[in-house]
Parts: sequence; structure tokens; C-alpha cells
Amino acid sequence: MATNHLLEINQYGQSIWMDNLSRDMIQSGELKELVENQGISGITSNPAIFEKAIAGNVIYDADIEAGVRAGSPIDKIYESLVFADIRNACDILRPVYEASNRLDGYVSIEVPPTIAHDTEATIAEARRYFQEIDRENLMIKIPGTEPGLPAVEQAIADGINVNITLLFSVESYVNTAWAYMRGLEKRVAEGKDISKIASVASFFLSRIDSNIDAKIDAKLKKGVDDIAVEAKLLAVKGKVAIANAKIAYQEYKKIIESERWKALAAKGAKVQRLLWASTSTKDPGYRDVMYIEELIGHDTVNTVPPATIKACADHCKVGDRLETNVKEAYTLIENLKDPDININLDAVMDELLVEGIDKFIQPFQSLMNSLEDKIKVLSPV
Repeated sequence: MATNHLLEINQYGQSIWMDNLSRDMIQSGELKELVENQGISGITSNPAIFEKAIAGNVIYDADIEAGVRAGSPIDKIYESLVFADIRNACDILRPVYEASNRLDGYVSIEVPPTIAHDTEATIAEARRYFQEIDRENLMIKIPGTEPGLPAVEQAIADGINVNITLLFSVESYVNTAWAYMRGLEKRVAEGKDISKIASVASFFLSRIDSNIDAKIDAKLKKGVDDIAVEAKLLAVKGKVAIANAKIAYQEYKKIIESERWKALAAKGAKVQRLLWASTSTKDPGYRDVMYIEELIGHDTVNTVPPATIKACADHCKVGDRLETNVKEAYTLIENLKDPDININLDAVMDELLVEGIDKFIQPFQSLMNSLEDKIKVLSPV
């Protein structure tokens, strides 16, 4: 029987979660098989995943029809579908949650992307989602926007597990880590237990390379007279996301060595693990599992879409690489400022955050539109 390389990754202290969820996967037993035999120990979802799962899928029709008969508004019908899938996924992953002492076994659901810039609305929805779904191993995804961080802090203080999503810059990750700690400190000050709360910081990868590679390709297309300049540009292509992630991990290490963190750890706090997201390779010229292979390391998670899971199981070269070539990573990021390359990484990260929120709003609205169409078809005349 062929070796499943996914199963080797765990020995390096990294968990593999799957970036996908659908009712078909739950009802067919596929999710249970992935969890029990294929090394999948968590699930992440987002509006784009649910649009793909629900739109045009008859498996949801009976529940939509029941919502229509009950006179439920469209947003409640949507939630009834999604919350049911999330609860069922949580139940399938519950044994992992218990066996890992609450390290893994989580299922993430995102608050509506339309409120990404509204702190109070995000707090209110995080509380409601956590209460209504009613599963200990649920994680609420909150975007790492400036208004999102106070919501993260409050959700943690409330005892809600949080997955902070859409992190691109190292600075945004560090800000997220402090928000997590402030939430824990607030909870400690209220005399409450912090040992049962978990959080991950979802650091996005392939979108960074796609954005920067396009900028480099545009420069090359204009024409570069100097071979040395061309070499500089080509040396950056497909390298920035991994370098950026390695630097973020170095910041993680500094944070967990801080006295502030150690005081919380002494009270039972769990580290907020970095989670590598957006890990499917977009450029066919790159190795299809590079965002997995190059970032395997202790106290991390990689959330992987199904096609990349299959590819990694088949041919990932597994090793502890997260802390290799770290000096080169810092140099590469610094080289972006070279006048011959001239890429403003901060501007790229800001652009990606705005684009990232939009990439969740669009499928969310598209799903609502398709649900509306389906409701009209299923509504009694």
C-alpha cells in the first residue's frame, strides 16, 4: 500500500486541517474516513466554500423547503443549512478534539464577511454563532482587520475559540497574537479559566506570490536591459510567501518566550498556532505542494484544499523545514526594496486584505442570490 505522506507530518508538530466542507462529504462518510484514516484533524470553511457546496446542490433542497414552509427569512435559511453542516462536522471531529486535549478537532466558520469592518457587529455575531451552533470544538473566524482585532480580544475574553483569518503581513500576525493575549488577560482578571480556549492565526500564502509574481512579470514584459536586474527579479518570483511565513514564525517564537506569555501559559493558556492558509499552488510552474513542504514545523497548522491533500499524500517530501534558510528569508524580503525590484510589500499586503474580504463578500452574496432563486422555485404557489 502506498505511503500517505500526510501522516508523517504530524511527527514534526504540525497538524493538517482541510479547507473544505460540504453535506455530501459528511453524509457519504468521506469526512469521517479523512479524519480517522487520512490524518485530517480539523476543518476550515469560508463563504466561498459554502457557495460551492450549496449552490445548485439538491442535497439541501429539503431543508430549504422546510425553511420556506416555516416562513423563515433567507438569512435564517442560509444559517440553518450551514450551522447543521458545521455541527455535524464538529461531531465527527469530536474524538480528535478529546484525544488531542483540545489541540485539534476544530471546525471553523466565518462571521458574515459584510461586517469585516464593524467591531460590535462582529462581536455580536461571534457570540451568537458560538451559542447557537453549541459545540465546544467550534472556532469562529474573524478577519484580522483593524476593527476585527478588538472583536478577537473580546471573543477570547468570552471564552470563544477564534481563528483570525486573512493575515498577510508579519505585522498583522503580531498584532493578532497580542489581541489573543489581551483577551486571555482580560479573562484571567475576571477569575475565569483560560485552559480550554484555542486560537489559530491564519497566515495566507499563495495569494502573496500571485500578486508579487504578476508585478514582476509586468516589469519583465516591459523589458529589462541588464541581465543582472533580470536575475534579481526572477530570484524573487514564487519565494516571497514562504519567506514571509518563516519570518512570522520567528516572531511567534519571540512571543512565546516573552514574560507576558509565560505568565498566561502558567495559568494553562494554549499557544495561538500559526495556520498556513491559501496553500494551493496557483502557478502550474511551481511544485504543487510547496506551501506544505517548505513550512512543516512545530506548533503550526496547515489547512489544505482537497486536491492538494491528495497531492501531498502522494508525493510530499516531509521534513522539518520551517526554520531552514531563515537568514535568506530576511534577505529576500529586504531585497524587495532594491530599486531594481522596487516592490512595496506593505502596499501589497494592504491590497491583499481588501481583495481578500471582497473574495469572501462576492461568494456570500452570490450564495444568497442562488438561495433566493431556489426559494422561489421551492415556494408553494
